[in-house]
Amino acid sequence: MTIRLNNIKLNIDHSKSDLINAIEKKLRIPFNKIKEYEIVRRSIDARKKSNIKFVYQIEITLNIDEKKVVNKINHPDIQIVKPKKELPEILPGDKDLEYPPIVVGAGPAGLFAALELAKRGYKPIVLERGRDVKQRYKDILHFWKTGELNVNSNVQFGEGGAGTFSDGKLTTRIKDSRIDRVIHTFVEAGAPREILYEHKPHIGTDYLRKVIYQLRKKLIEMGATIKFESLVTRLIVEEGKIVGVEVNNSVQIPAQVVLLAIGHSSRDTYEMLYEQGVKLQKKPLAIGARIEHPQQLINQAQYGPFANALQLGAADYTLVKKAGDANDDRASYSFCMCPGGYVVAAASEKEMVVTNGMSNFKRNSGIANSALVATVSIDDFNGEDPLAGIRYLRKYEKKAYKLAGGGYKAPAQKVGDFLDGVPSNDLDVPFKPTYQPGVTPTDLRKILPDYVGSSLEKAIVQFGKKIKGYDSREAVLTGVETRTSAPIRIPRNGDLQSENIEGLYPTGEGAGYAGGIVSAAVDGIRVAEKLIQTYKIPKQSIEEELLSWENISELME
Repeated sequence: MTIRLNNIKLNIDHSKSDLINAIEKKLRIPFNKIKEYEIVRRSIDARKKSNIKFVYQIEITLNIDEKKVVNKINHPDIQIVKPKKELPEILPGDKDLEYPPIVVGAGPAGLFAALELAKRGYKPIVLERGRDVKQRYKDILHFWKTGELNVNSNVQFGEGGAGTFSDGKLTTRIKDSRIDRVIHTFVEAGAPREILYEHKPHIGTDYLRKVIYQLRKKLIEMGATIKFESLVTRLIVEEGKIVGVEVNNSVQIPAQVVLLAIGHSSRDTYEMLYEQGVKLQKKPLAIGARIEHPQQLINQAQYGPFANALQLGAADYTLVKKAGDANDDRASYSFCMCPGGYVVAAASEKEMVVTNGMSNFKRNSGIANSALVATVSIDDFNGEDPLAGIRYLRKYEKKAYKLAGGGYKAPAQKVGDFLDGVPSNDLDVPFKPTYQPGVTPTDLRKILPDYVGSSLEKAIVQFGKKIKGYDSREAVLTGVETRTSAPIRIPRNGDLQSENIEGLYPTGEGAGYAGGIVSAAVDGIRVAEKLIQTYKIPKQSIEEELLSWENISELME
């Protein structure tokens, strides 16, 4: 039996013995009666800036009767932990599966779907259009340094997906018992153990690259096959059913089931799906820019006199201006806030500029950045077909590229100039904007739609009342931010398959069913479980030597 202790509040400079003393005091027993304890949650209570505390939730087992201890104290902060509701056992279905399932995409959804399948003996084949994470990192650094873009190996595409080059946030709004499985898998692969209990866990791009490599090793050990630089250019469909996929416009691989985990930026793949008649739906979007401040300014606003406390780390924020606020019928909000991070070049198509945010685990760049975006409804798109959102986003990414002068430099503007409605002639601010390969001072309103610019202006003013200095005239906006979510949803039926193509399982952010690393991973697991419940373990395996791109087409003959 396990006891859970809630609301253990300690000073931010507390020691381990302080925590033990607090546990003793809360339970009213000496520590030698405690068999073991585990921190299950730690958060920061910064409501009183003069008295910031760490707040712990602890789970404990005793070498005496736990129920007696809890009943004697009779306090709402001390409870017996109810056993977790176990998911039903996943058993293989009874439908024959001739060949191993194919997983398209090696982002969180694809990787965790593949892990689930491999663990059960299904020996999935993972096809990733980009390169392995080590080579991908080199390609990205080269792009940031020179402006030479590899359209298949960049911040959006490659092993690990777009989240690999982000802050590595593991927060999610979904409620699902699979979340623990995802977090523990990351820790087993080398992520910092504290992500198991931090209220706002993050891994950081530096750790994520190592974790992704370990997940690949684990997949291969369990019988999966991973092929990089392998873009799925066509689904092979007969009578409404998947029978295979075409790779790189030439190679054909047989398959009855394909898990489609393409990520939110695979625009060419969306176009291919549309041409092949896969049912797609338009989805609302959000666009805007990245806003940068000195991290110390955010720390001061959030932590007051504790702004320099190393124990608290770099402060973050979440800000929302609802539709209707400040006489604006369009919502605006912060997104993907990166404390101590960098604004990064995240383009995946030629002559288009895209911004994103990234942090290392220590979040120690000295600069805070976040997306500042306004909502865009499907009524704002020009076109009725489901690809209208893609065309809409490309329009503004192209304008950003052109206005910044090419070379994948990004247009930037001082917040003061943006609020005044005048272009920036320079970026003379107390810090250096972090975007590489460089920024060009300009007027972002020449890029963004008028309704977005107006909404962001109102949001900045409103957010400045919540976080002192947010509306500083010396903050910097860099644009454009267009990849907050997928522009398309691939509708699924109750079996999590495409509504009109049997054997096609859309999953993750690219299918419109997730919004971050954890939710995408969870969705990948759910889809894999549904596949397992439907199909038997494959009758045949495709041997590694047959997966050479020279002879695999023979399998389709």
